[in-house]
Amino acid sequence: MAKESIKAREVKRQRLVAKYAAKRAALKAAGDYVGLSRLPRNSSPVRLRNRCKMSGRPRGYIRQFGISRIVFRQMASFGKIPGVTRSSW
Repeated sequence: MAKESIKAREVKRQRLVAKYAAKRAALKAAGDYVGLSRLPRNSSPVRLRNRCKMSGRPRGYIRQFGISRIVFRQMASFGKIPGVTRSSW
């Protein structure tokens, strides 16, 4: 499980990306690269990392559900994800 500070940092980055999205798009369209360089680093969408909403795990992320493969397997086996069942043969 990821530290709470790492999860909080990622949430902060997401807020900054949303806040500066319009300004960043306008500066890119105008070709003002000096203005772009003056924006906060964490306002760039490239710096975002997909993390599990439950555990904060950065790897094995399933985009459709927003959780990691491990949490997905646990929730599927307990029947907490509608329409998903574990296979058995």
